[in-house]
This record gives sequence, C-alpha cells and structure tokens, in this order.
Amino acid sequence: MRNWAGNVSFAPARYCRPGTVDELRELVAGSERVRALGTGHSFNPIADTTGTLISTAGLPAVIEVDSAASVVEVSAGLRYGELAGQLHRQGFALHNLASLPHISVAGACATATHGSGDHNANLATAVAALELVTADGELRVLERTGDTAAEFSGSVVGLGALGIVTRLWLDIEPTYSVRQHVYNDLSHAQLIEHLDQILAGAYSTSLFTRWQPEPVYQMWRKRRVTASDDGDAEPVFFGATAAAVAQHPLPGMTGDNCTEQFGRIGPWHERLPHFRLEFIPSRGEELQSEYLVPRQLARQAVEAVAQIGDRVSPVLHVCELRSIAADELWMSPSYQRDSLGLHFTWLPDAAAVAPVLVELERRLAPMAARPHWAKLFCMDPAQLRGLYDRYADFEQLLALRDPDRKFANRFVERYLSAA
Repeated sequence: MRNWAGNVSFAPARYCRPGTVDELRELVAGSERVRALGTGHSFNPIADTTGTLISTAGLPAVIEVDSAASVVEVSAGLRYGELAGQLHRQGFALHNLASLPHISVAGACATATHGSGDHNANLATAVAALELVTADGELRVLERTGDTAAEFSGSVVGLGALGIVTRLWLDIEPTYSVRQHVYNDLSHAQLIEHLDQILAGAYSTSLFTRWQPEPVYQMWRKRRVTASDDGDAEPVFFGATAAAVAQHPLPGMTGDNCTEQFGRIGPWHERLPHFRLEFIPSRGEELQSEYLVPRQLARQAVEAVAQIGDRVSPVLHVCELRSIAADELWMSPSYQRDSLGLHFTWLPDAAAVAPVLVELERRLAPMAARPHWAKLFCMDPAQLRGLYDRYADFEQLLALRDPDRKFANRFVERYLSAA
C-alpha cells in the first residue's frame, strides 16, 4: 500500500475497512497499535502504523443538515467534493475549501489543512463537534462549547493521536456564488510593495511562482458574488494581466483540469478549489511541503525564499502563497496568528529535495515558520516544540487519553514525547 503521491509505503500488520462504527470500535479495542487512514494525501508517514491501519471510507456515508443550528453532520471518511455538492443542493455552504476537493473531512481537519483568504481560517475551524473512538473502543463526543470545550480545542487538530474520528459537525452558511479570475506576470517588486492589497483583493487569493530567474507570479483571485457585483475584472491588477486562456498552476499542464475561470459565476464548491473532483489534482507525481509564517513577516519570508531561488527552482514544480486567518486550535500552524502559507510542490525526487528543505527551514527559522503536519519537513522535534504555546498541553492530553500509546507511531513518537 502506498499514499496518493507514492512516496510513502504503508507497512501495517493488517489493513481494515470496517463497514459500521461498532465494527470499528471492536477493531480499536482489540488492537495494540492502530491508526486511521484518510485519502492518503499526506506526504509523510503520519498515518502509518506497524499495527492495524483502518480506513474510515467504508463507514456509512452521512450528510445530515440541521438548518436551525447551522451545522451539518458528516461521516469522517467523506471527501469534501462529495460533501460540498450535497450541501449546495440543500442551499448551504462551508466557509472555505482547500485547493483539492479530493481529501477527506476528518484527515484535513486533523492536520489543519486550509484554503486561502485573509479572513478565512483553516478547515478545522468549521468543526463545532466531533465524535471519536477512544483507545478502549468507546465513543466520545467533544463540543466547542460546554464541559468538553477545553479538550475540544486540543483535539480537533489531533494528528490522529487521540482516537479515530467517526463523525464531525461542521458550521454551515447559506450557499453563495464565486467568480474566479486568473492573472499572469505579477512582478516580484509589485508583490513585495503591495502584498497586503493583493491578498486582500479577493475572498480567496493564491499566488504561484517557480522562483526563477526573477520571481514572477500567477495570481488566482476568487471573489464572492454580491448584489452589486457587475462581474467585470480589472484587465490589469498591480501590473499583472488577465489570462486569455484557462490556466493551470503547474507549467505545462492543461487548464481543463482546473475550476472554471474568466469570471464565470459558479457555486462556491466549483470555484474555491483549484482542481476539479473528476480529474487527478495537481500533477500527481510530486512531493509537497508547506511552512506557515506570521502574516506580519510575510514579505520577509518571501524575500528569504527568493534569495535561494536558484536552489529551490531546479527541484520545484511550483510554489503557492496563501493567507490564513488565526484560530484557537492548539496544534494548528495558524494558532493565534494570522499567517502566510508558503506551499512547495516538488519534483518526485526525495534525495534532491531533502537538502533544499534543510536550507529553507534554516532561512525561515527567524520567522518562526511552522510546518504543515501532513507535508514533508525535517525540523528537529525540539525546534518544533518551541513553535507551539500549547505543545506541552497537547502532550498531557495524549498521556491522559492514550496512556498505552495505542494511536502512536514513529511520526507521533518522534514529535510528541508523551505519546
């Protein structure tokens, strides 16, 4: 078994895909080591185990809207692309989506996966409650408010280390429409001078570059449609020009695989992701890393990467810059700080990428860059610990809820000593 990118080979003693929650509970209770597997879109061994690897994709699909409470109950293994279409048909929406609609709800929330937008926090912040199977096979429900609120904040971005999530309740809002315009040839000088205005110029903005020879950026602007919106887009935006043909973020790839552009109105779930559910997202043969830095240090971080563009670009497909709003989830890389995410889609050559990651992390260290939990990074555990105010609290929570280390694996043991 391998992950989506093919760079991680899973080595469980057994692989199970239970069809009911009761069957899942029995598997967890009867296993010494166990981990949950989502859609396999993690690029490191965070989901691997030498024990029982459990896919939640076989659990009954659940999408139950509570319009009065403005929440939707969903099964953990459901993909966002499957959830979003159903929600829209019932007149509702999520606040944001990641670039891929192919990822599972539980997996994305457990690793603090995000989309973009100055006022859009990561996908996990939509979780109002979650149900999980604990180490003894019991079911627990944690809620944002009430007696479990403190534990909830430490458990939503739980890295799969506190149990196996079976259901989540997500905040929803009335459905909305989005227009997407793509621009080419944004200069590095314009980006650095007007970074705040550029990122704030749409509901969701993504910037793509290869860092060479002089960084030039492709800009994806996604705007929510309002009553006063005439649909027109500026032909030139901070020196960048509107694309005349459908674009793909990666060089040489067809724009047919991407969500519709040119300002054509469409439902939120068909514009906020970059890629369509029916196509292979991104390139497929790739590795990925991402680092989140405080928003106020965004220019400094961009300049730091640009200075080593000659080392980055030879092993890079493309780099994406996105803004993410702060949150209160203990292990979220955007915990209590608005952030800029620098996302790197690498060539599938781990040996060539590894020394570049070392240099990237060295350059971004003065900006307290936090790595995305599901991507490749090489940061020392002690350094990573120093980046999170609630790291020790999370380790105490692990010791309380999983004292026998049932949900631990090599990744968890390396970065979370109490596990």
